[in-house]
Amino acid sequence: MSILNELFHLLLLLPLTLGTKNYGDALAKSILFYDAQRSGRLPSNNPIPWRGDSNIGDCVPGGWHDAGDHVKFGLPLSSAATLLSWSLVQFKDGYEKAGQLDQMYDMMKWVYDYFLLAWKPGQQKLCVQVGDGDADHKYWGRPEDMDMDRPCKFVSENTPGADIAGGTAAAMAAGSIAYRQKDAAYADKLLEGAKSLYNFAKGHRGVFTGGAPFYGSSGDADEMCEGAMWLYKATGDQSYLNDTMSYVDLGVAWGLGWDDKKLACQGLLYEATEEDQYKRAVEGYFKNWFPGGNVTYTPCGLAWRIKWGANRFTANSAFMALLAAEMGIEPTKYRKWAVEQINYFLGDNNHDGGCFSFEIGYGSKFPRNPHHRAASCPDPPAPCTNDQEKAPGFSPHILQGALVGGPDKDDSYTDVRTDYIHNEVALDYNAGFQGALAGIVHLQAVGKMPATNNKCPC
Repeated sequence: MSILNELFHLLLLLPLTLGTKNYGDALAKSILFYDAQRSGRLPSNNPIPWRGDSNIGDCVPGGWHDAGDHVKFGLPLSSAATLLSWSLVQFKDGYEKAGQLDQMYDMMKWVYDYFLLAWKPGQQKLCVQVGDGDADHKYWGRPEDMDMDRPCKFVSENTPGADIAGGTAAAMAAGSIAYRQKDAAYADKLLEGAKSLYNFAKGHRGVFTGGAPFYGSSGDADEMCEGAMWLYKATGDQSYLNDTMSYVDLGVAWGLGWDDKKLACQGLLYEATEEDQYKRAVEGYFKNWFPGGNVTYTPCGLAWRIKWGANRFTANSAFMALLAAEMGIEPTKYRKWAVEQINYFLGDNNHDGGCFSFEIGYGSKFPRNPHHRAASCPDPPAPCTNDQEKAPGFSPHILQGALVGGPDKDDSYTDVRTDYIHNEVALDYNAGFQGALAGIVHLQAVGKMPATNNKCPC
């Protein structure tokens, strides 16, 4: 019977491998990256053999470590969860076609459960950070071995943080839609949590400043906009849509990331209302990002916005382009651009002779030294200390699915563990990337894959 199951799985993936890229495999690996970031007591089905229980004494257990460190930061955590939930809502068939739907639900429940524990409606208090950023960043070792104090930070009636509260409400509301058909009771819990958290954020505006200097937000209107919009999608309650319209900024966004959800809210509003003002805002964004706009392009064709973690902004934009195409905004053009950007990540570049994947574990050439503590540590009982950060040779563990920060604007890239500008990995780096992969598999499933023309094909 197991042989038949294996044959069935291979047949399921066969349509995904007929082209030059196996997007289903890349999608499966990205899910594994989030599993590798798990904090807390791991379940029996943990798919990452070199990870074990960690930080089980946290005031709010569970959730995901932020990046190569072990802090749980509320703003990038909620931002990543919202984009991932959006991908599950919009491109569920992509996960299904790739044979990854159950794995995605399992992966996402880990963070949804964390949000349900972090928000205490009776106390009007949300935990927005676990761990001390400064102390954590001085520690290079396994999360399983940590014994330092991990203080918690909260937003409450006396400590504003509507940016994180609104963003977390958005993630929970989107999660309730994603879970509605699978587990209605769980979806109800997420929705009730999202409603009460959004109401708290609405009554206590302002950004959280207690996490400085890490992930300081420039404002809370974009997260409130997202929170209201996802609650409207989950409930159909017009009052949430009215709130969204009061929060939205119609200016052209610089990028989509943990600190700026402007583009996401514009797109959601266009989807809901089909009003031209929101469509023009989305089109204005991609006019800047497409060739001829104000975003730099590398010689091999990567839309390169910024040196630090260039891939994340491009990946998020590719995901949004696929979503915009589903809304009817120049589908052929937007899909072609998005797939070409993902193709660059998966090998259509000239690094290391070409065919180099910026997603760890995909293909035969990929980064082996991400700026990631757990992956750099040898198996116990061998010690793992600060010396491991600069240790020669490949990291002992392959951090499957992680999208590294990416190349410089001339396509150059060095696989060095100490280079956190180009070789960092993080929750927010993979979110839009994974969403785009699910979107591409969806296009394959419905026969709408665009013809592409990458400059440095593998």
